[in-house]
Amino acid sequence: MGYTLEIPAFLTATLGFAVYLLGAGINARVAVLRNFNIPEPVTGGLLASLAVLALYLLFGIELSFELSARDFLLVLFFAGIGLNARLSDLIAGGKTLLILLVLTLVTIVAQNMIGAAGAALFGYPAKAGVLFGSAALIGGHGTAIAWAPEVAQATGLQGATELGVAVATLGLVLAALVGGPIARLLIEGRSLNPSRPDEEHTIGVPEDTSDNPAAIDHLTIMRVLLYLNMAIIFGYMLSEAISAAGLKLPLFVPCLIMGIVIGNLRMMLAPSAPAVSRTPALALISEFALGAFLAMSLMSLQLWTIAELGMAIAVIMTAQTLFAVAFVLWVLFPLMGSNYRAAVLSAGFGGFALGATPTAIANMTAVTKRYGPSPIAFIVLPLVSAFFVDIANAIVIQMIVNF
Repeated sequence: MGYTLEIPAFLTATLGFAVYLLGAGINARVAVLRNFNIPEPVTGGLLASLAVLALYLLFGIELSFELSARDFLLVLFFAGIGLNARLSDLIAGGKTLLILLVLTLVTIVAQNMIGAAGAALFGYPAKAGVLFGSAALIGGHGTAIAWAPEVAQATGLQGATELGVAVATLGLVLAALVGGPIARLLIEGRSLNPSRPDEEHTIGVPEDTSDNPAAIDHLTIMRVLLYLNMAIIFGYMLSEAISAAGLKLPLFVPCLIMGIVIGNLRMMLAPSAPAVSRTPALALISEFALGAFLAMSLMSLQLWTIAELGMAIAVIMTAQTLFAVAFVLWVLFPLMGSNYRAAVLSAGFGGFALGATPTAIANMTAVTKRYGPSPIAFIVLPLVSAFFVDIANAIVIQMIVNF
């Protein structure tokens, strides 16, 4: 008989660091992973999840990871995204943000149409298609779990939560794998380059640092951590105010907002003070937080839940992936301008449409570390994927479930 082994938060974080380093070591030795811009934590995380799967299949041992440390790293990461956001970039990216928002709405509707058709094909209630669609894909695990009881009540479907979790799990894996190849196809196939290659990297240190000797010392690290902590503290306060007003947003969204406020106020009130935004120190901490978060997320996936759905999940997820890739290449990339920023956003949207915002950012980070920076892409996509999409997705899902 199988049993569950609980992994406490501290050990989970330690394993996450080890898995991250494992992925970095493998990527350094396997050229094909680097050539297709597969993020380092994705390589390590997927290998670790396969090891967890083998442990379950061979010995009946289910590892259950306590993920509070991972969740804090997500908040830390989005606070850093906020600190990097300049008002001038937000204004410059306004049109891009609007187009991306419209395309996200189109994707939500299309995913649910594909999900409903697939659900009907394999004998599921058509309304359960949202669990094969945007509730689990663009929405991710949290949205799938939140909506599964309502889907079950509306359709009488047994195991709705397990279905949503399985689809979200496979979607996260696919999201981590498609973004890099999409960017490589677009950037190298069209010989695209950053419009301003001298711009700062907002996440991660570029692979070629020979011409970038910017110092990272104990003072710059401490200064960045201070401002990140301030953004998180005020983010908690804003989160409480939002909750008191009857709204529900993930904690990282208020922290992102307060990061934007604090970063821009600091530049306005003390322009001559030592820099915090767009510094190598902040880029390094952001990459660490994102990479460790993603490594822990992937290593904790319960891949055995996917096998239980067999042919249905294989066929429907193949259709969802083909749609996402085709939509990015032939719709999103041209509408975004067919330039380097559009290619970076394409890598991110490929990850976001099938998985989650951190996966999208990891895809973009792997791309920009290799080919060059694109700061506005790192501002625009999180604003859509971390804020607007939750509201839009909830409206569409509610309409379908109540139809």
